[in-house]
Amino acid sequence: MNLDKLVNPTVDALPPSGIRKFFDVVSTMKDAISLGVGEPDFVTPWPIREAGIYSLEKGQTYYTANSGLIELREEICTYTKRKYGVEYDARSQVLVTVGGSEAIDAMIRSVVCPGDEVLICEPSFVCYKPLTIMAGGVPVIIETKEEDDFRLTPEQLKAKITDKTKLLILPFPNNPTGAVMSKSDLEAIADILRGTDVLVLSDEIYAELRYSDEKHVPFSKIDGMYDRTVVVNGFSKAFAMTGWRLGYAMGPERLIKLMTKVHQYGIMSSPTTSQYAAIEALKNCDDDVVKMCDEYNNRRRVIVDGFRNMGLSCFEPYGAFYVFPCIRKTGMTSEEFCNSLLEEEKVAVVPGNAFGECGEGFIRCSYAYSIENIEEALVRIARFVERHAN
Repeated sequence: MNLDKLVNPTVDALPPSGIRKFFDVVSTMKDAISLGVGEPDFVTPWPIREAGIYSLEKGQTYYTANSGLIELREEICTYTKRKYGVEYDARSQVLVTVGGSEAIDAMIRSVVCPGDEVLICEPSFVCYKPLTIMAGGVPVIIETKEEDDFRLTPEQLKAKITDKTKLLILPFPNNPTGAVMSKSDLEAIADILRGTDVLVLSDEIYAELRYSDEKHVPFSKIDGMYDRTVVVNGFSKAFAMTGWRLGYAMGPERLIKLMTKVHQYGIMSSPTTSQYAAIEALKNCDDDVVKMCDEYNNRRRVIVDGFRNMGLSCFEPYGAFYVFPCIRKTGMTSEEFCNSLLEEEKVAVVPGNAFGECGEGFIRCSYAYSIENIEEALVRIARFVERHAN
């Protein structure tokens, strides 16, 4: 049997994640430091863990409704109204998923037909383009630029919309750049979308990790955007719950109903223990989120200053927990820089081109690691840059 003739060629042609490659290598190296994976180094706050443990002790180990526990969906709606002033109906406009990534996949598969164009801002998280391709869609890349603070501009958006455009993916606050979009930025994007039939997937997983004076504004809150927008969020980043694998989507009832079908047949329901833990997170853990965010902000300042002090241009991130310094002065490609840095100094970072071709010449470093690890990594990277700078 020749399996090469039997596998799906579309899936076979997709490259593996450029993020995991370096993480897998560094896990086998002694004394190596990784700034590669976007995973909080904080342990999930105790009240959340306790709620999960208590649910197990009570024997709450059954399947939940496909859409998730109604108590959790209600709490998601309460939290969203309290934090952002946007209202959703818990019974018809919320879907609980296995991480934010599943919500993104379900949205794309629910609306994208073969040949539909999906507008993707890059640099951005690695899943949007492959998921679009697997759904039969056509990725149309919009290259955000450092001189625009890596924001999507209305001029860029207008130039890319065609009669085949089905969906715009807005990934802000952004992974890998840390870029954010202000309310006025979003309003300018909304002005372009009015009068079109373009849907919006707004990936807001880093909504709580903002370091500018202006708080996060969901795209669905912008005038006229509620009925075309699905907002994706989750618990991994803000609540340090990566291993709990829990996210959610909020949007128009018609779209959430379709996404629930995809979820129903592919997953059925999200982990029950995680759902009970998440209720506690939303109800009582605001202070924990603030403490973690404050610490990320301290680390952000250290790592930005560190790269600038070694002579590398480094965009100031105001969201998420990544920096995206430019390494062109070394004369290396992003891949060469990361491979050589790992080999010579045992520090793992991610090449910028893992997040789109326009990320070439940059690297992504996460500051969701201890300050000790960050400071030692900066010493090693500075030593490396000094040896290789042109």
